[in-house]
Amino acid sequence: MSSEILVILVVALLLDRVVGDPDWLWSRLPHPVVFFGKAIAVLDGALNRHDALEPAALRLRGVVAIGLLLLASAVVGAVLHTLFGAMGLLGFLLEAVVVAVLLAQKSLGDHVGRVAEGLRHGGLEGGRAAVSMIVGRDPKTLDAPGVCRAAIESLAENFSDGVVAPAFWYAVAGLPGLLAYKMLNTADSMVGHKSPKYLHFGWASARLDDVANLPAARLSILLIAAGALLRRGRVAAADAIGVALRDHGLHRSPNSGWPEAAMAGALDLQLAGPRIYGGVRVSEPMINGPGRAIAESEDIDAGIAVFYGACSVMTLAVLLIAMI
Repeated sequence: MSSEILVILVVALLLDRVVGDPDWLWSRLPHPVVFFGKAIAVLDGALNRHDALEPAALRLRGVVAIGLLLLASAVVGAVLHTLFGAMGLLGFLLEAVVVAVLLAQKSLGDHVGRVAEGLRHGGLEGGRAAVSMIVGRDPKTLDAPGVCRAAIESLAENFSDGVVAPAFWYAVAGLPGLLAYKMLNTADSMVGHKSPKYLHFGWASARLDDVANLPAARLSILLIAAGALLRRGRVAAADAIGVALRDHGLHRSPNSGWPEAAMAGALDLQLAGPRIYGGVRVSEPMINGPGRAIAESEDIDAGIAVFYGACSVMTLAVLLIAMI
């Protein structure tokens, strides 16, 4: 964790906060995550022959696949860092741009904000259309409070694995660590679910992703609490930490429960609970059961304010550490 890496991270966080992922750019160029997806798809097609192999053999092939993907992404990261290091100030700026592209502050805030706007200007159908862009559950099963809860849950979860985790792994291991994390996170989203095709082949990707996101999930509750302190006061900050410590285990994910419970406490809302994915009902208890049961579009706005407050605190913390 060198001072140079941390300064680059600060620049990248500021750049991502201001610019984000502009549509005019990524409508013309493929996003780097697209290349991660193509690499994963190649190995999936080559190694995931679930109709002819035993579960143990599929698991082994999944281990080999994710191992090769992580090694390749780390090597690419190391090569890029070496090239940038030889380019002086220009290389410093280019590395900051690469890091910024792989963060998701502004894009996440914008996407979640569109849900609130959809509800306000297009009613329930407008909210459902907007939330369908950021969550996997069936939007037709959601009423207006359900749309709001889904947006806030996505905001909290993706703050952890779309902002805190990539920043953490870049700070710890530079571009090799960042690219390896993004490869792993992409692999988890593509092959890490428990469908018949990926139950065994995607096992290693899912378990490694859980491990990789463990530090960020815990850090995220402190950052959300700090964001709540800035935007909503001391009681909200204390509730964010208290609910996270109490209710994180109510979520089926070993990591997502931490930021979601922290956000539930910060906003005094019930989150999670029963929901439907692909026609299958997932029954879970409500996180922060004593909180308010009815979420509104204003709660999405409040969640975004807490989120940006948490992002600001993280950027300041990285800068202070770099100066030590």
